[in-house]
Amino acid sequence: EYDGERNSEGERHGRGKAHLPSGDTYDGEYKHGLRSGQGTYRFRNGACYTGGYLQNKKHGQGIFFYPDGSKYEGDWVNDQRHGYGEYTYANGDTYIGEWFNNNRHGQGTYVYKDTGSKYVGGWVNGNQEGEAELIHLNHRFKGKFLNGNPVGRGKYVFDIGCEQHGEYIQAEQDKGEGEEDEEPSLLVTPKWKASE
Repeated sequence: EYDGERNSEGERHGRGKAHLPSGDTYDGEYKHGLRSGQGTYRFRNGACYTGGYLQNKKHGQGIFFYPDGSKYEGDWVNDQRHGYGEYTYANGDTYIGEWFNNNRHGQGTYVYKDTGSKYVGGWVNGNQEGEAELIHLNHRFKGKFLNGNPVGRGKYVFDIGCEQHGEYIQAEQDKGEGEEDEEPSLLVTPKWKASE
């Protein structure tokens, strides 16, 4: 069901409201039968997107409210979070920074609501990776990260004014009794070794 403007070919064109068979609704701009321009799309599951569209896809600036209570506000390209944006997770954590194809990618800041800790640095395909700083209540770690873990040389800086230099070394993790090796993969945990 559609109520709105049409062009001479009978296509949805201009402003209009649509009630879709899925139960979703769209109120906004159309161009040659496709959502293009500004609009609000309400999903039957409670999700809602308000922002730019280009050829039926989220594009430009927009805000998406997810059913779990999380929210993304920022750039969209071809229906993907892409560019710069802020995501507030259902648990209260936040990420502000760069996105690429729906993943945190580039430079960004992630704040953990429960602890107040903050990761400021590089991201690759959604994982903490590259040069970064992990800031805690009374100390911070400056160094490199890979797959969310610190790796290699770095330093801890404590609020009382001292520093500790060292490096994170990958150490093999012991498996518990009765655990079988399904694959020859190593479980590793980085271990801090202070410089002498």
